[in-house]
Amino acid sequence: MSSQYRALKDIFIDSVERDAYVDLESASYNYKILESGLEKPLKMLLVFGKPGTGKSMLLNKLYHNLKESREIHYFEAPILSEKEFLRRIIESISAQQIPHNMKVNFDGLLKYCQKLKGHREIVFLLDECQLYSESLMEKIRLLSDTRAVKFVITLHKTDNEEIIAKEHFKTRIWEVIEMTNANEYDLELYITKKMIKKGFMEVANKLRKKDFKYIHAHTLGNFRETNKYLYTIFDIYEYYDELEPHKLSTKKFSKKILEMAALRLGYIHG
Repeated sequence: MSSQYRALKDIFIDSVERDAYVDLESASYNYKILESGLEKPLKMLLVFGKPGTGKSMLLNKLYHNLKESREIHYFEAPILSEKEFLRRIIESISAQQIPHNMKVNFDGLLKYCQKLKGHREIVFLLDECQLYSESLMEKIRLLSDTRAVKFVITLHKTDNEEIIAKEHFKTRIWEVIEMTNANEYDLELYITKKMIKKGFMEVANKLRKKDFKYIHAHTLGNFRETNKYLYTIFDIYEYYDELEPHKLSTKKFSKKILEMAALRLGYIHG
């Protein structure tokens, strides 16, 4: 018989799929700002924050919620080749496949987008834009100037934030959404809701305030780290459930396993 902990750890496989989204107050607030920003005459919207704060999840939710009601395209993974990037833009706008050996003319694309102004508004969601070259970011900027194409971009927050600081982006980004790590309360909701959503209310109820505090102390409220930590916790639980089930308490969460998982991930040292 398969252990319930195998299914539990699978809940915390890091994913941006729609089903993995957890509706927290802070996430809902950021989503509403982003969605309302699309209705404003903005050229670009920026979502930035450290890795694991939910930027990709936010874009994914926006895309799936709006794809039936407006022209919106989601580039989930960065397209580092300028030629390939522009080809994908043209294909998205024209709804026609472009042969790979066909030359992509940026000036022609720009003029085409200028003619669309007032007739169509196409939204592109671009994730991980810190990986794009400065030259490609400049082309994104020029396309946004046509006002037929609007970009929502995500960037990792860095110490210098060079791209954000550049003057030509300051004048075009009217809405900036900063994603941050979760506080203890939101992290508790995040973990609990993920388990209850999949039918594991009994296990969720075993976690106490001090357990959530312990988890937050090691992950600092970062969702990616939290997923990794919970996956490791339930991986250890699965081991004991299959080989030494008598060592697992039926009433409370194991502090020993929390510590073992923290050791395995290098949060603490023995």
